[in-house]
Amino acid sequence: MRAGSAARVEVGSEAGRLRAFLTLWKPRIGVAIGFTGVAGYALAAREAFDPALAAALFAGMLLAAGGAGAFNQYVERDLDACMRRTRARPFVTGELRAGPVWLAAILAVAVSGVALTAWAAGPWAAAATAGGTFVYAVVYTLWLKRRTCWNIVIGGLAGSLALLAGAGAVSASAMGSPLVLAFALVLFLWTPSHFWSLAIALREDYRAAGVPMLPVLHGPELTARVVLANTIVLVGASLVPAALGLGAGYAVAAALAGGFFLWHNLRQLRDPTPAAGRASFLASLVHLGALLGAATLAATGAW
Repeated sequence: MRAGSAARVEVGSEAGRLRAFLTLWKPRIGVAIGFTGVAGYALAAREAFDPALAAALFAGMLLAAGGAGAFNQYVERDLDACMRRTRARPFVTGELRAGPVWLAAILAVAVSGVALTAWAAGPWAAAATAGGTFVYAVVYTLWLKRRTCWNIVIGGLAGSLALLAGAGAVSASAMGSPLVLAFALVLFLWTPSHFWSLAIALREDYRAAGVPMLPVLHGPELTARVVLANTIVLVGASLVPAALGLGAGYAVAAALAGGFFLWHNLRQLRDPTPAAGRASFLASLVHLGALLGAATLAATGAW
């Protein structure tokens, strides 16, 4: 019995180490960044969309975002220890030991992602990918996170740069096209509504960690009003790409997804509790997925 129990503990420990390793790279954020890049490529390439190039672009951006996410956890392990949502992260629990070896590994992953993007999609895509990685890892994590409630607004440039990276797989001029820039603006506007809704849900966590998120400094009621105002602008901006070539199918999807997000914003405004904040946060993910999916389908002529 003792041998069997020891075997189970060892298997459980191995599974825990694997889970810790995977968690380190923030894979959900990486997947979102990768799909954003693919959507940017679709907007620029249109009917010339190449699935193989898109897959390689996705992989490169996933790696680069993973490196940035791991660096964020490395730097913020003191903050993560104060928050219920993050206190089980591997650098906090000690499952992974912070040190120069891990810093080197994290940098290597980020650089390999940029290099893969350069090989698959060219220098402009790689430059924008590197820029987005820098914004998240350095501008947001090192500079702004602990200093100002504007941290996530400026940090949201990482999402816009991911879209530009995808367009850069086509050409430099494609990155500056009205359609691509309009959608990059949508990504920039989406981030505050998304993250401040989460901050309402996690207000006490951020207060305990001393992070100056908007609900901590000004309360959930004001934050809910700001989120609603921002989302109204966001939904309006998300309809502009329809007039720039994405057409009626995209417009319907954007309107429905935007209405869904606004409905949750209104619920949050009426009752700015952690539960309402979490629901609004989840609605923002639905909204983003619908926009990226509809834009990709419309741009490539799939509908």
